Amino acid sequence: MPTLASTLLLTLLMAVGLVFFLRAASKDRTTVVEIHSPRPALEVLEGLSGWLTERGWRTETGDPAINLLRFRGEVGASTPLALLLSLLGSVGAACLGLVIRQVLPQLGWWPLLLALLGPAAGLIYRRRAERAETFELRLIEADTNQGSTLRLRAHRDELIAIETELGPTLQLASDGRLLSSPI
Repeated sequence: MPTLASTLLLTLLMAVGLVFFLRAASKDRTTVVEIHSPRPALEVLEGLSGWLTERGWRTETGDPAINLLRFRGEVGASTPLALLLSLLGSVGAACLGLVIRQVLPQLGWWPLLLALLGPAAGLIYRRRAERAETFELRLIEADTNQGSTLRLRAHRDELIAIETELGPTLQLASDGRLLSSPI
C-alpha cells in the first residue's frame, strides 16, 4: 500500500505541474526596453513601423503630445503545443485513473475515463493564449547629432525579434538584457 500512496502522490504532483505549465505557456510577457540608434528618429520610426506592418501589426492610435505610436495585433496559440498539452493531459489523467483503480479496485475500470479530460488542457491553453496584444513605440529623445532613443513596450518575443532582425540595419542598441535572459 505505501507504493500505491507514493505513486498517487507523484501522479497528483504531475497534474499540478501540468497546471503550472499551462499558466506559464499563456502568461503575458509584456516588457519595456529602451533602444538607441545613431540614425535620425524619423528613419528609425519608419523602419520599425514598416517591419511591424509586414508582421501583421495594425496601427491603432498615437499621441503626438507624448510622441507615442501604438500598434495592435492578434496573437494566436501554437497548435503543436496545444496538441502536446492535450496528449500530456490525457496520458497524465490515464495514469491517475490507473492509480485510483489500484487504490480503489471496487470502482472497476471507470477511473480510466479520466483520460477523456486530457484534451481540456489543450483547449484551456488555446483559450488563454489567443489574445490581442499592443506594441508601443515612444520617442524619448530625438537629437539630430546624437541619434534617437525610443522606449518600446511589447511582448518579449517581439522585442527580441526586433533586436535580432532590425538591430544591424537600423543600428539599434539596447542594454542587451533581452538576449541574455534565460526566460
